[in-house]
Amino acid sequence: MKMRKKSELPTKVCLTCGRPFAWRKKWEKVWEEVKYCSDRCRANK
Repeated sequence: MKMRKKSELPTKVCLTCGRPFAWRKKWEKVWEEVKYCSDRCRANK
């Protein structure tokens, strides 16, 4: 993946808190499966 500005990264909305969150390098291979912005939101689903 090429270097991008933060504003150009793909975003999603968290299913728990409803806040938008941006793509992270650690989610590179599983981006389609990511639903929550943090471990806290995932635990409170």
